[in-house]
Amino acid sequence: MDQCEDPHSSLWGEQKNQNKAERKEPGSEPEPESEPEPGSGSEPEPGPESEPAPSCVSFKSDQSKEHEFEFKSNPSSKKRIHQNPEPGPEPGPAPEPSCVSMKSDDSKGHLINFKRRQPSARQKIHQNPEPGPEPSSVSMKSDRSKIGLFDLTRQKLSAVMKVEQQNSEVPRAQSVQQHHLDSIFMLLEDNMVTFVKKELKKMQKVVSPDYPECSESQREDEEELEGDDEDQRSSREMFQQITVLFLRRMKQEKLADCLQSKLAAAVCRRKLKCGLKKKFQRVFEGIAKAGQSTLLNEIYTELYITEGGTAEVNDEHEVRQIEAASRKADRAETSIRPEDIFKGSPGRDGPIRTVMTQGVAGIGKTVLTQKLTLDWAEDKSNQDIHFMFPLTFRELNVVKERKFSLVELVHHFFSETKAAGMCRFENFQVVLIFDGLDECRLPLDFHNNEVLTDVTESTSVDVLLTNLIRGKLLPSARLWITTRPAAANQIPPDCVDMVTEVRGFTDPQKEEYFRKRSRDEEQASSIISHMKTSRSLHIMCHIPVFCWITATVLEELLRTREGGDLPRTLTEMFIHHLVVQTKVKKVKYDGGAETDPHWSPDSRRMIESLGKLAFDQLQKGNLIFYESDLTECGIDVEAASKYSGVFTQIFKEERGLYQDKVFCFIHLSVQEFLAAVYMFHCYTNRKEEVLEDFLGKDWKDENRDTLDVFLKRVMEKSLRSKNGHLDLFVRFLHGLCLESNQRLLGGLLGQTENRPGMIQRPLGGLLGQTENRPGMIQRPLGGLLGQTENRPEMIQRVINNLKEMTSYEMSPDRSINIFHCLMEMKDLSVHQEIQEFLQSENRSEKFLSEIHCSALAYMLQMSEEVLDELDLNKYRTSEEGKLRLIPAVRNCRKFRLSDCRLSESHCEVVASALKSNPSHLIDLNLNWNNLQDSGVKHLSAGLQSPNCKLETLRLMRCRLSEISCDSLVSALKSNPSHLEHLDLSWNNLQDSSVEHLSGFLESPDCILKTLRLMRCSLSEISCDSLVSALKSNPSHLEHLNLSRNNLQDSGVKHLSGFLESPDCILKDLRLENCSLSDVSCDSLVSALKSNPSHLEHLDLRWNNLQDSGVKHLLDLVESPDCSLKTLRPVEDSISLCCFQQFSTKHSQYQSKIQSLL
Repeated sequence: MDQCEDPHSSLWGEQKNQNKAERKEPGSEPEPESEPEPGSGSEPEPGPESEPAPSCVSFKSDQSKEHEFEFKSNPSSKKRIHQNPEPGPEPGPAPEPSCVSMKSDDSKGHLINFKRRQPSARQKIHQNPEPGPEPSSVSMKSDRSKIGLFDLTRQKLSAVMKVEQQNSEVPRAQSVQQHHLDSIFMLLEDNMVTFVKKELKKMQKVVSPDYPECSESQREDEEELEGDDEDQRSSREMFQQITVLFLRRMKQEKLADCLQSKLAAAVCRRKLKCGLKKKFQRVFEGIAKAGQSTLLNEIYTELYITEGGTAEVNDEHEVRQIEAASRKADRAETSIRPEDIFKGSPGRDGPIRTVMTQGVAGIGKTVLTQKLTLDWAEDKSNQDIHFMFPLTFRELNVVKERKFSLVELVHHFFSETKAAGMCRFENFQVVLIFDGLDECRLPLDFHNNEVLTDVTESTSVDVLLTNLIRGKLLPSARLWITTRPAAANQIPPDCVDMVTEVRGFTDPQKEEYFRKRSRDEEQASSIISHMKTSRSLHIMCHIPVFCWITATVLEELLRTREGGDLPRTLTEMFIHHLVVQTKVKKVKYDGGAETDPHWSPDSRRMIESLGKLAFDQLQKGNLIFYESDLTECGIDVEAASKYSGVFTQIFKEERGLYQDKVFCFIHLSVQEFLAAVYMFHCYTNRKEEVLEDFLGKDWKDENRDTLDVFLKRVMEKSLRSKNGHLDLFVRFLHGLCLESNQRLLGGLLGQTENRPGMIQRPLGGLLGQTENRPGMIQRPLGGLLGQTENRPEMIQRVINNLKEMTSYEMSPDRSINIFHCLMEMKDLSVHQEIQEFLQSENRSEKFLSEIHCSALAYMLQMSEEVLDELDLNKYRTSEEGKLRLIPAVRNCRKFRLSDCRLSESHCEVVASALKSNPSHLIDLNLNWNNLQDSGVKHLSAGLQSPNCKLETLRLMRCRLSEISCDSLVSALKSNPSHLEHLDLSWNNLQDSSVEHLSGFLESPDCILKTLRLMRCSLSEISCDSLVSALKSNPSHLEHLNLSRNNLQDSGVKHLSGFLESPDCILKDLRLENCSLSDVSCDSLVSALKSNPSHLEHLDLRWNNLQDSGVKHLLDLVESPDCSLKTLRPVEDSISLCCFQQFSTKHSQYQSKIQSLL
């Protein structure tokens, strides 16, 4: 290193300063003198006259004359480095320099010996020079040659100039050439010194403990690296390696390790970001090879994400969840930006390590993770994150049989980390993204899996995941997990710090998407306008992928149609989608023209095969399937991939990591549509084996297998589904019955013979010719779907079956699907009748059928206005009709449903209203219903939800058992901060249940104001535990009813202890028929006299009080501090004289009260 460099600019300079300080330290031992060496004496300097004159002028120092490069001999290095030259007897004058040099003298001060062991830095560097002769030439480079070592004078300069004149005979050509060479190397030295200084300064900053990670300056450095070419980056990386090597030679191991780690991390981060940008900057509609790629940043539309909810399972049909989300979208809730996913809401306590994001299929969860990753890779957000590793459970499923350490797993999926030698991540802020928990095929056993803390220890992938999620492995990492709601419970709630929900597009975001997609403003406006006219399309467009389907279909129809209606039902939309995608395949892959028939024998077979695959996998509950599943259905993988809008190949082949390919439909609704097409085909072609497997062997009605019978059996099967997984499937089946919908697929199946009385089936011949029986019309899907009796009278029979279908003991949510099926068949009569009902003033006079109630429930729960009260007893309808109205509970504040024989499924719907986010229900009356233990269990789950805001709960005469009461009280204890009024009267609670209830009452968060426990089989033991709880938290309860319980005098004695508490604010006490005597009267009066200022109503009827007890009460009434307004102590238990006396005084008291009021 050049000595002209500032000693503080490098590690070498720091070491030099340290050595100087050590030498100057008082009391330090002097360095031992070296033995003289030939040509380098250590004797005292004889004087300037003994120095030979140089042969030419040199602007360099004379140190180069004192040492030669010696490669063979092994003299002591200590004798060769930085010793001052002195004259000696041998070997005589040194040779003269041959040319002019303007470099420093440092190069002459070191003799390099490559065979001998290198001396220590203390021996080699910066030793103080001994006194010696003056230098023989002038150096104009280093300042150090002028200080301490040399004292340049005017006389010396004159001598130098004189020598230069004497040597003017040196050939000019040789001098010019040498001067040119010197200039080049001087420039080279300047460039290298500048480079070294700059790089060392950067490295010093990197290893500084005060250097903030991922700072602005670091990002600037990385941007500078991005601008370098490969040679520049390579040179820089080599110098970094040299620096690390020098640090290790200086025994600075920790500093070398730190520098090496951070430099490797910076290079790795740059390459990782580059790879992620290439991977995620484009999205494909379909598969990467067959689909049309679009820049993610151009098409991406912000999604509506909210915080809240729990990590519990929600397995209801996702169309139902979409409907729920559509109600929430326009209400005031705090949304979360994707880049803030780990920040949480203001006021949240503690850091957020694990976030679970829920959302239905196609709602945009995967694209959301890709967008966050892309923004990080493009330095737009979250730059405090060092490394972001996005993984999908689909990818992890493929390697589930292999063993990895966490480091090896990261190396496997992100090769940049392996190439950079990254083996530890504890010192870096890492985000791991796990997309698609619902597709996980790993046994995530959080209870039995071994604990793992070492990131380098190999184990199975599922053990790695459970330990990562539990925070045992790499606890400094942040995790983001996405899932469909049905799979959320695979991860224990205590492992999740925050739950968020992706609700898709709000109404403004839908419009933004369509305007971004279409460059034609008029076309975009037409699409938006049409979407708003159809309720079902408008709701489904909360899902981004359905927006894509809608845009694909409507853009094509607006471009090519000549008049005609645009699709308004889901069936019409999906038929058009299938036709459009088939046209794309015909033109793009088969070389056809747009005017050519787009159906061919191959495409007909493919549609049937896809339908079979969709139906089989729907039955199994699978959304992801493998190449073997396709082969079983006769599907050629390459051909299927060409249906890019219908079929998606998930794993990218270019990564070269996977042996197995995984497939899925672009959305569950597409799978359900094709499954419905296949089932309709099986019915019309009388594939009895398939029908019997699906509907059972006795599905026919007295050997009648007509269309109305078939659809009725399918509808009944769907109504029995617990989670409604067949709801959309059965809607599509009913939609396919219509001739108009079959005509949309005209030509798909070819032509079949037309006979008199038959109409042409546009789809006839898809699977060949079919017989036309008399009275049959040709169906557009005929040939694929076979013959159907779709005469107008047959369609009307199907509609009538739907309107008359009973669903008792079935979920009322399923019943709403009957109304949707009518809408798919374009029967709008029920919809119009309910609209008229809602607009009429005399609603109580109109009788509602069951199907009317289903339609009304749907419209009420989808209303943007929250109902203040829904009392089912005010509607004129049947008992089943009332039960079908229950889903409207999700959109009201007060719900009254008494004596309606609620079943478990009905309680589940009510519980869902308590769980919903947000929950509007504050007053719930379920009196006189036999809830049973299973129903109360569902209700309790709703009560303990953090979303529940219920203030009043009435469960009188609900036959609650001890088990029911325990689960109910447990729920109230877990979420006690809202309930103010509780009525459990006329339930056989017994002492054990009241003991549990007392645990709720004594909770400091309990704010209960009213408690009614009339006729609950309570004894004095119950009274004791109850009073003990009330004493510990007495400041809220205002109304207490313990009537018709065998409390006896001992129980009331305990109660009196609560009444005399100064914190007691009880206003209403009812102890009717509690087996009390005049002893109870004495204790009550004594307590009320000590705290008389609150109690306003006292009921002691039907107790054996006797005259003496009543007289005590009369004394209480006459007390000036008494606040009683109502006193009912007597019936037939006292004498006539006492009764007359009490009546007189009580009348006077009431008059006084009235005058005060």
